[in-house]
Amino acid sequence: MQNVKEYISQHKDRFINELIDLLKIPSVSADTAYNQDVLNTADAVKISLEKAGCDKVELCETPGYPIVYGEKIIDPNLPTVLVYGHYDVQPADPIELWDSPAFEPVIKKTDIHPEGAIFARGACDDKGQMYMHVKALEYMTSTGNLPCNVKFMIEGEEEVGSESLAWFVPRNKEKLANDVILISDTGMIANDIPSITTGLRGLSYVEVEVTGPNRDLHSGLYGGAVANPINILTKMIASLHDENNHITIPGFYDKVEDLSREERDEMAKAPFSLEDYKNALDIDAVYGEEGYTTNERNSIRPTLDVNGIWGGYTGEGAKTVIASKAYAKISMRLVPGQEWEEITELFKKHFESIAPKSVKVVVTPHHGGQGYVTPIDNIGYKAASKAYQETFGVTPIPQRSGGSIPIVALFEQELKSKTILMGFGLNSDAIHSPNEHFGVWNYLKGIETIPHFYKYFTELSK
Repeated sequence: MQNVKEYISQHKDRFINELIDLLKIPSVSADTAYNQDVLNTADAVKISLEKAGCDKVELCETPGYPIVYGEKIIDPNLPTVLVYGHYDVQPADPIELWDSPAFEPVIKKTDIHPEGAIFARGACDDKGQMYMHVKALEYMTSTGNLPCNVKFMIEGEEEVGSESLAWFVPRNKEKLANDVILISDTGMIANDIPSITTGLRGLSYVEVEVTGPNRDLHSGLYGGAVANPINILTKMIASLHDENNHITIPGFYDKVEDLSREERDEMAKAPFSLEDYKNALDIDAVYGEEGYTTNERNSIRPTLDVNGIWGGYTGEGAKTVIASKAYAKISMRLVPGQEWEEITELFKKHFESIAPKSVKVVVTPHHGGQGYVTPIDNIGYKAASKAYQETFGVTPIPQRSGGSIPIVALFEQELKSKTILMGFGLNSDAIHSPNEHFGVWNYLKGIETIPHFYKYFTELSK
């Protein structure tokens, strides 16, 4: 019986070309101009699951974009793995900062990826990592190596809050019934230091609008006499952190768990070079909440960041106006224990309270989700650890991530099963940024490792 490494070697070029074709479709869920492209991507994923060996594949209608559902049930008495992924991607903006067009994938060698990396929007987040599971299924079905049942649930709204998935899951509990959920939408420390994500931060995302006068005004005739919404907005935002970069919203930290010194010491054992980190980002110094290390700041501590800010005249040349309105988009990454809806309300109440009477403020919540921690003593984690050991030759390190996958907490609440996060991307892969990429080695290594998870999870479930 052909093993997975031999199968990958035989089909390597096809695997890469299929992913490249998928990456060419601009499935940007945040922009309605790409509606048809998102739908076309759903169709492409459906076809790929059918070819990979699923006995049943369907496009499940939702209030938004469809969810691609597939299954291969070989024996109802065997365990069932539910694979989750998403086929939508972030916008490519700013387009001018890409070295090659975002939806014209190219393979280029880099210092970190000497064997080459695929540069395209969605390469790592999440088309490349999602497609590893499709190809792993193809290997298992075509060689008779599938040891248990598998279901796929691939959505098209992860990058805009997964609202339709939150609608779909409670209505389809029987269809989605499983023993463990498997996701590859995270990363690992390095190609020679595999890690398994055991914690995710939650998210609260809001947009704020500050309105001053009822129209744009001449800055000479009115400057100094009326409130400038842009000036006011920047002052309000600046006040959201104190001199120690501690968030000033009352009640914000009430439910934040302070990890013990022992737990923080264990986290510190993960390999990390501050100098390499700074060099990779071309910065002279790191920045963040006082009293915490860089790795703690971006994993076990909550944050508040401005993701976009605009108002007034931003075109070429000068236009001397006081804008009527100013806007900002703000995200708060939350740690387990913080309820995203409560944090959103605390933000709204505080932001409105600090506005001077000279302006009006509107806070519009967009989306959010809970943080998540998975224990390392369950059989899902143990199976993943053994799978990495099999293909990497070393034991993976458990690691908390600073990112958010809001639906993971929903899965546990509604489907009563644990989620295992087997990511194969790297921090340097520039997800959500220009020049996003995914190493060819990482892509193929994921396809190699995933079938071992199925094997060990089935064995440990007996």
